[in-house]
Amino acid sequence: MKIIKLTTALVIAAAFTTGCSSVPTTTALLEQSHSDYSLAQQDANVSNYAALELKQAGDALNQADSAAQHHANADTVNRLAYIAKQKIALAQEVGKKKSAEASIPLEAQKRDQMRLDERSNEVDAAKKETLNAQNATLQAQAQASLLAQQLADLSAKKTDRGLIITLNDVLFSTDQATLNPDGIHTIQKLGDILRENPDRNVSIEGFTDSTGSVTHNQILSERRANAVRGALQLAGIADRRLLIHGYGESFPIAPNDTASHRQLNRRVEILLSDDSGELTSR
Repeated sequence: MKIIKLTTALVIAAAFTTGCSSVPTTTALLEQSHSDYSLAQQDANVSNYAALELKQAGDALNQADSAAQHHANADTVNRLAYIAKQKIALAQEVGKKKSAEASIPLEAQKRDQMRLDERSNEVDAAKKETLNAQNATLQAQAQASLLAQQLADLSAKKTDRGLIITLNDVLFSTDQATLNPDGIHTIQKLGDILRENPDRNVSIEGFTDSTGSVTHNQILSERRANAVRGALQLAGIADRRLLIHGYGESFPIAPNDTASHRQLNRRVEILLSDDSGELTSR
């Protein structure tokens, strides 16, 4: 009976020993190496540029696993796992470096394309600016041509002070400051010109002949200049663009010796400014 019990105990002990020996040796370093290898496999840089180094790292990891399966001691397993870990790190570094080198031509190509695009944009901008300048010049020429034609219709004359439109005495009621229908029509034409040329201002200057007193002539010249200003205001021209002066019998353009000469002196002159709005004083 004692012999049977001893045999059974030996069988159980043997079975326990056999079961324990089937468990492979494992270490934290080996597990970390497996984790690093898994990450390296998922890294596109490694798979694209360091396939050989990754294979060598896998082979080293297999050796560590084999040692663990054959129950090598922990130091041996750790030594092989460390070698595998270093090869994994090398594969990652090679993949990173080669990826950076491969991106250099692409970055250079992008920079070249950016420079080309910038140059094209500069050329396009220059072309657009030139076209705008040409259009502005053509528009200015067309505007100047139209203005010249309109002023010619109003018998404008070029003087040292600029273009002057003269409203003769016949456009006013006799010895009055009231514009007659022809005078109003002339002022309306001038109003059209000023609306189309908003940078232009005018100086409205009234004159008389020497008939009558100096005071009467001064007042009449001012009233006639004011009448023209009022008509231009009704035509939509801002008051700030309209300057008036009454010169009475000063600055005659003909002797006051005949009726026809005196009629020439009874006038309102309208001086048109330049494009900047500047008016030349008398």
